Amino acid sequence: MLSAGARLGPYEILAPLGAGGMGEVYRARDTRLGREAALKVLPESFARDAERMARFEREAQVLAALNHPNIATVHGLEESTEARALVMELVEGPTLADRVAHGPIPIEEALPIARQIAEALEYAHERGIVHRDLKPANVKLTPDGVVKILDFGLAKAVAGDASSSNVNASPTLSLAATQAGIILGTAAYMAPEQARGKPVDRRADIWAFGCVLYEMLAGRRAFDGESVSDILAAVLKTEIDWNALPETTPRSIRAILLRCLDKDARRRLRDIGEARIAIEDAIAQPEAQPSVQAERAAPLWRVLPWCLAGVLATAVLVAFWAPWRQPPRPETLRKLEVSIGADASLMRRPATAVVLSPDGKMLAFVTGELNNPRARASGQLFVRRLDQATATPLAGTEGAVGPFFSPDGQWIGFTADQKLKKVSVSGGAAITLCDRGPSSLSGSWAEDGNIFFNKPTIGPLAGSDTGLLKVRSEGGKLEPLTTLDKGAGETQHAWPQALQGGKAVLYTARAGRGPWEDASIIAQALPAGPRKVVHRGGFHARYLPSGHLVYMHRVTLFAAPFDPEKLEMTGSPVPVLESVLTDSLTGGAQFAFANDGTAVYSPGSDPSGGLSLLWLDREGKTEPLRSVPARYSFLRFSPDGTRLAMVIGEGLPKSDVWVYEWERDTLSRLTSEPGQNVFPVWTPDGRRISYTNDPGTGAMNIFWKRADGTGEAQRLTEGNTRQSAGSWHPGGKMLAFYEGTESVRSDIMILPMDGDEATGWKPGKPTPFMTTPFSSEITPAFSPDGRWLAYSSNETGQFEIYVRPFPGPGGKWQISSGGGSTPTWSLAAKELLYWSGPKIMVCPYTVAGDSFRAERPRAWTEAPIDIVGPRLALHPDGKRVAVAVLKAPEQQAEVKRDKVFLITNFFDELRRLAPPKR
Repeated sequence: MLSAGARLGPYEILAPLGAGGMGEVYRARDTRLGREAALKVLPESFARDAERMARFEREAQVLAALNHPNIATVHGLEESTEARALVMELVEGPTLADRVAHGPIPIEEALPIARQIAEALEYAHERGIVHRDLKPANVKLTPDGVVKILDFGLAKAVAGDASSSNVNASPTLSLAATQAGIILGTAAYMAPEQARGKPVDRRADIWAFGCVLYEMLAGRRAFDGESVSDILAAVLKTEIDWNALPETTPRSIRAILLRCLDKDARRRLRDIGEARIAIEDAIAQPEAQPSVQAERAAPLWRVLPWCLAGVLATAVLVAFWAPWRQPPRPETLRKLEVSIGADASLMRRPATAVVLSPDGKMLAFVTGELNNPRARASGQLFVRRLDQATATPLAGTEGAVGPFFSPDGQWIGFTADQKLKKVSVSGGAAITLCDRGPSSLSGSWAEDGNIFFNKPTIGPLAGSDTGLLKVRSEGGKLEPLTTLDKGAGETQHAWPQALQGGKAVLYTARAGRGPWEDASIIAQALPAGPRKVVHRGGFHARYLPSGHLVYMHRVTLFAAPFDPEKLEMTGSPVPVLESVLTDSLTGGAQFAFANDGTAVYSPGSDPSGGLSLLWLDREGKTEPLRSVPARYSFLRFSPDGTRLAMVIGEGLPKSDVWVYEWERDTLSRLTSEPGQNVFPVWTPDGRRISYTNDPGTGAMNIFWKRADGTGEAQRLTEGNTRQSAGSWHPGGKMLAFYEGTESVRSDIMILPMDGDEATGWKPGKPTPFMTTPFSSEITPAFSPDGRWLAYSSNETGQFEIYVRPFPGPGGKWQISSGGGSTPTWSLAAKELLYWSGPKIMVCPYTVAGDSFRAERPRAWTEAPIDIVGPRLALHPDGKRVAVAVLKAPEQQAEVKRDKVFLITNFFDELRRLAPPKR
C-alpha cells in the first residue's frame, strides 16, 4: 500500500481509490503536466515476473493506442524501486455496479448507457481488442452522463494468451483469491466457453454485454450463486429468468438479449454493432417497440377478432393449398474457388477488379502485372464466359480500371487515360464517352441509359461542388448528379449504383479523410429528390434483387432487408461474408453479384490488427522496428535519427501524432487537439514538430509544438482551406505546405516565421510558391542545402515527382515517369527517394551551378512494399527506411491473385440470414 505523498516517476500519490483483481488503484497528480491520473499499481508477485511484465508492457502499448470517448485512456507505464503501475485516465463518478445496487434502471436511462458501452466495444473489436472482463464494476458513469469503460483489455495483458485452457487464469480469479465479491463479480459475467476454459474472442464480450444490460433492466444478475462454482454452473446449465425484465422492455431489446446470451457461441450475436443499432432504434422510436409481455396481457375482447380472422385465413389456405404441397426448398449454396482464366494477377487497387454480367454467365476483370510500379498503366480488361476455361483480352482496353456492365450485359464501361469508355463484350474498338472521366473508381449503368460515376480529379470540373456526375451511355455532356454536404464535412461521393431504372442512386459519402468504415451510405431519389442516410458506418453498398442491401465494414460484407421504394432498411444488418478484399485508400471492395443470385469475390485479410513497423535496407532485408502493431502513418525521422514522429489512429474522429524513441522503445503522445492530427514535420533543430489539425469540418490548419511534449500548441496558419504541412527550410524560418479548397486541387505555399527560441516565434503571411489552375502540387520537400524544392504534381494525369529551384526563378525537372509520391531527400548522399507503388525508387543527382541534373531513377530495393507514401520514412544515415506494412516484403513477393471465389444461390442464403419483411 502506497501512502499519500509517495512518488512514482513524475506522479505524486494523493489518495487510494480502491483495490481490484489487477492491483491497487490510486489518485495521483502528474507533477510534470499538472493533471490528475489514476495509477493502477500491479501486485508485487506479478511485477517481479519478468516474462509476464514483458507481455504486459506489449499489451499495454496496444491499449494505449485506443482512443474513444467511452474508453478510459491508458497513458503509459511508470516504475520505481517500490512499484510498477499503469497510468490511466482518472474518471470521476460512480460505477454502474453502484447504480444497479439501488435497483433496476429505467429503460430510458438504461438504453443510453448500453449504447455507449456497445460503441466502446465496437471500436475496440474493430481493432482486434477484446475486453475479457466486462462487468458493471468496470463501467464508470461520469457526472455529465458519459460512460467510461475501465480496464479495457487488461485481462489479456495480465493473464496472457486468450487461448489459455485454464479458467483460473482470469486475472480477477488468480490475483484476488481472498476477495470473494470480486471473484463472484467476474464469474457472473463469464461466457460459457470462457467458463469452460476455451479460447475467448469478441463473442465473450457480447455475452458479458448481455449480462450487463439484463442486470440494468432487471435489477439483478442474470446468473448468481453463493460460490464461484455455483455461478459457473448456472452460466453453463441454468436458463435465464426472462420474466424478471420489466414489461416495458422493447421487443427489439429482448431479441438482442436473446442473441447476446445464447449459450452456443456459434449462434450468438456476431457483432456488437448490431446491438448498438437495435438500441439506437429503440431510443429513437420507443413507441414502435411494444413489449412481448404487454402483447400477451391484451384483453380477450381486443384479440378475439384477430383470432377469428386467423382461423378464417387458415381455412382459406387449406382449401387452396393442400398440406402435402410443400414450398420449394432453397437451392444448396455452393462456393467454388475458380481461376480467372488468364496467366495474370488481378489488379489489387484502386477500384473493383472483378464484375459479373447481369445474367451471371460472364466474368469481366482487370489485370495488373505483379509487383510492377506501373501496374495501373499496364492493366487490361478480360472477359471469361463461365462455361469456358480461358479468358479473352479485349483490345483497346490497356490501362483500364473500374469495369461495369450495361443492364443488357452487352457492353462494359471502364476508365482509361482519364476518359470514360465502353467496349462490346464480343470485342471491337473501345468507344470514348467523355474526356476527364472518373478518377479510377467504378461506375453504374442505369436502365434509362445514364451512367453515374464520381467526379474527376483533374479537368474543367475538378474542384466544383459536384459529388457524382452522369453522362449518357452514347456519350455527351457531363452533368452533375449529387452535391457534397459541406455541413456534414463530406469530401467525396463514390461507388454509385443506379436503382429503379435510374430513378434513384445509392452511393457512399465520406467525411474528411476518415476511414471508409466510418462513411455513410446514402440513397437519393432522382432527378432532384431528397437524400436519405440509409446507414452510418459502411461503404461500397449495393442493392440486390433478393431485396437486400449489402455493404462493407472493414473486410466483412453485411446484408439487411431493404425497401427500394422507401429507400430504407427494413431490418437489422447481419454479417454474411468474411474476408473480402478491400482498398483502404478508395473504399473499393472486390465483390459483385448477378441477378440470378451468383456472387463473386476476391478474398483479403483483415487489417484491424494494425500494421507492422519495420526496418528495410537496400538489400530488401527487414527487421522489426517496433513490435506492437498499430495503424501507423505519416512517418518522419528527427534530424538526428533517434526519434520517429508518426501518426497512430484510424482517421476521423481521432488520430494523433506520437514520438517514438526507437532505441529506448518508448512512445509518447504529442497532440491532443480534437479530430485528426496528421502530417508531422520536424524543424531542422529537432526542437519542434509542426502538424496539421483536421477537425472534420473541411478546414485544416497547421500548428506546432515542442517535440518533448511540453508547452501548448501554437497555431501557425488560419483559414477555411485544407492546409497540409510539408517541409521546413534548413534555415528553420520557412515552412513549405500545400493548400487547397478541394481535395482535388492544391497549391504550394511558403509560411515565413519571425523570431527565435529566446524571444518567441510569430508566423508571417503565407505566400504562394506554385499555383496552377487545373492540377495539384503536393508534398513539398526542401533539399538539404535549401536550394531546391521537390514536390509531386498530377499535371500529366497522374502524380509524378518534380524539382524546382528555390526560391526561383527557374525551370523544373521531372524526376519520375511511372508515377511518384512522397519525395524525400537523403542527408547522406545526393539522392532523392520517392514511392512508386509497390517499390521505393531512388534518383541520384548532381548540381552544377544553377543546373540540377537528375540521373535515371532505379529501385532503391527490389523488395515490393504494399504501402502508401506516408508509411515510409528515410533514416538520416541513408541506409535504411522505416515502413509500416501489413506484411513483410518477403511475404508480399509471391502474392498472385489469379483466383476468385464463386458462390451460387447466394440470394437464398441472404433470405435465410436476413429474411425480408413481407
